Amino acid sequence: MKIVDVRTKTDDELKKLVFDLYKEEMNLRFEHANGQLSDTAKIRRTRRDIARIQTVITERRLGIEVANDTVKKKVATKKTAAPKEEKAKTAKKKAPAKKKAVAKKADK
Repeated sequence: MKIVDVRTKTDDELKKLVFDLYKEEMNLRFEHANGQLSDTAKIRRTRRDIARIQTVITERRLGIEVANDTVKKKVATKKTAAPKEEKAKTAKKKAPAKKKAVAKKADK
């Protein structure tokens, strides 16, 4: 289940969905204990779906507004990407400083 789908549902629908997912998780645990569960990853997906839904319920209760996911991604890429010119300038500044330090040691 995607977070976008969860956010479009009402609070009552989310509570019912969490209740159903808890039942499903319990049934999956029983199947796993009896050796009848073929897809063990389904337990993990169910737990994560429950956590997603509970997170949205908590956000709504606290009045937290969530920004669009695409905006977050664009901001993150702008901060991490550094222009090549700035990298070259910093490299040029560091190189002469090292040469001067070597020259001073030779004079002593």
